[in-house]
Amino acid sequence: MNTEAQLREQLNRINRRSYPAYKDLRGSYQFPGYILHIDHVQGDPFAAPSKVSVEVMQKMAEFPKALFSEPHRRIALQDHLIREFGKVMSGYMFQAKGSGKSGLMSISKCGQQVLERTALTMDDRRILVRFEVGFPANGRTINAPELEKILFRFVPECVKRALYYSNMDAKKIQEIVELADDQQAIREQLPERGLVAFVANGAMLPRESGVSDRPMRGAVPFESPESMEVELTLPHKGKIKGMGIPEGITLIVGGGYHGKSTLLKALELGVYNHIKGDGREYVITDHTAMKIRAEDGRAVSHVNISPFINNLPNGKDTVDFSTEDASGSTSQAANVVEAVNAGAKALLIDEDTSATNFMVRDELMQSVIAKDKEPITPFIDQARNLYKNQGVSVILVAGSSGAYFHIADKVIQMDTYRTLDITEKVRAICERTPEKEGGVHELALSMLGNNLWKQNDRVLTAYKVEKKHDQIKVKQFGKDSFSIGKSAVELKYVEQISDVEQTTTLSYVMKYVLEQLEKNPNTEIHELLETICDRINEKGPGAVCGRNVPGNLAEVRRQEIYACVNRYRGFRI
Repeated sequence: MNTEAQLREQLNRINRRSYPAYKDLRGSYQFPGYILHIDHVQGDPFAAPSKVSVEVMQKMAEFPKALFSEPHRRIALQDHLIREFGKVMSGYMFQAKGSGKSGLMSISKCGQQVLERTALTMDDRRILVRFEVGFPANGRTINAPELEKILFRFVPECVKRALYYSNMDAKKIQEIVELADDQQAIREQLPERGLVAFVANGAMLPRESGVSDRPMRGAVPFESPESMEVELTLPHKGKIKGMGIPEGITLIVGGGYHGKSTLLKALELGVYNHIKGDGREYVITDHTAMKIRAEDGRAVSHVNISPFINNLPNGKDTVDFSTEDASGSTSQAANVVEAVNAGAKALLIDEDTSATNFMVRDELMQSVIAKDKEPITPFIDQARNLYKNQGVSVILVAGSSGAYFHIADKVIQMDTYRTLDITEKVRAICERTPEKEGGVHELALSMLGNNLWKQNDRVLTAYKVEKKHDQIKVKQFGKDSFSIGKSAVELKYVEQISDVEQTTTLSYVMKYVLEQLEKNPNTEIHELLETICDRINEKGPGAVCGRNVPGNLAEVRRQEIYACVNRYRGFRI
């Protein structure tokens, strides 16, 4: 391994040379207390910044092992260290001068959710932090003294202040891991209590704006209806009360702008933990819960949508359904089936973003259009069967149709952001308004049981993917999509993706899937995806990247992995 003195010598040697001479710096260098790795050097000062990492041994960092002894504690601590490292680093941004991206210093920017990221990983042996640096130049001529300033002054200060336990706020760190303990305790108690979600009293659900995920100032704190209030005992906070949403079918109703969608959005993101001060720290949803909506135009590859769609006029097979351009109803049917097959135990649905003909058929429409002329079995006729036979609960925001009142186990009304349990009131009204027979009788559905939801083993064949230097080419377009070869994967309506780094991870997953299918064309896709999910759960989001793990990946759930692969347009249909 090289020494810091050798790095200085190399900097002096290449000063004022052409920019490509910076590539001579690649390698590892021993600094007092840590190792500096220069992993990748940018091609010129206007290109993507160079990739740098720092490795600190735990015997130097001295973080007590108890702080990262459990996965949830480790992830919370890693998240905090990324934020602290970024905070210190921001003070040195562009303090080294030059052309283009000279002097840029950046690391993953964390949002309100606590996610495992490749920007910083830690174990019993070491802490590894990955970040970017714009190597300075004047024009395209190396400015080595400015890079020396970054590597010998700025980086050591970031390491000292953000990676050594003795220099950090121990009380704050303890509070962070204790919050993670409490959040994990709620998650573990949900199935024990027969709940799919918990919303603590006092939670602040509204957000600052449509483009800001921070809490809204002056918002109405959440309060549970007395009839739905549960008390949980947490290891650090002690007793906490809030609304427990039970397994089964729950409706959220109320007038426009009264808080229905705000509550549903909080539940959507409750699959992740949140940082202290977010307002949703104790809003916890079953980790497998999936938001479902209509998605006109999405690609569907060999999915069994027959629980909802049958006897299409064109004779198209719905047990093994494929299309490049799904309709509102077929897309929502595919989304539901995919979520169930990905292990979702709760579906979150907003009537406003659903296909009307997929959700319900009213009495008049049933009178005009005979059952044998309607290929759609509406969701209302399947929801109860879905819960009874698959154990999948439904939380549905309903604003215009009262049809779901008849099958609801709980009905919550939002009234100017106040939460009311109106279940008994609704039941009394339903007794005076008998339920009309739907498109398919519930008894017939329940008799079909699990066979109705069986997904055939899928062996997907992909078209040949464009490569560059024998590598599959991937390009990302923010949080909403990426392309792989010439095929785009649209993720805009996979609404629980909360961070651009999750989309980056999914692009690597898709690349890995295609590489594996190229090696083993007869691989069953469900088996492959389960192997990938297991690897990521065990080794983190960089598990599908080989040796060169980038520093801009964040954790993804099994549900998003399935959703991503099923939207790829490069499979032969």
